[in-house]
Amino acid sequence: MKSGLRRSLPLLISALAAVSGANGAQNACDLNNDGSVNATDVNLAVNMALGMTACTANIVGAGVCNMVMVQRVLNAVSSGACVTTGTGNTHSVTLTWAASASSNVAGYNLYREALPTGTYIKLNSGLIGGTTYTDANVTAGQSYDYVATAVDSNNNESTYSSGAQVTIPSP
Repeated sequence: MKSGLRRSLPLLISALAAVSGANGAQNACDLNNDGSVNATDVNLAVNMALGMTACTANIVGAGVCNMVMVQRVLNAVSSGACVTTGTGNTHSVTLTWAASASSNVAGYNLYREALPTGTYIKLNSGLIGGTTYTDANVTAGQSYDYVATAVDSNNNESTYSSGAQVTIPSP
């Protein structure tokens, strides 16, 4: 165990990933803008496609509400990824974790392994000060495992946290 840091971190990179399309900002499939894509958005998509609600979606094109749009919202509920027109193969993964309970943590390092046979590579050049990181350098269709470490004020690095796996959708 390294000085003052727990061997197995309480940094649980939880089911972590919000995988999103290239539009980067808010998930286009979050039709009611409540911060999550769920059954409410699917119902809203169906109502838009049937003409029962004004079409405000911009998933398959501005003002286009059809069954393709409904299917993309439905897919986003399970995968977290909203594939939209014009996003190509560009995706990102936003990772979050709980802060380490150690009192002298200076920051965190995040590592990614391309599955099934890759090796871990460090993603950040300097310590990450917070508990969120966005990996924008991912490949459509590829699976990854992410782990984090805590680094103390003496530059001692903990062992890897438990991993979190994510598969990037293929648009």
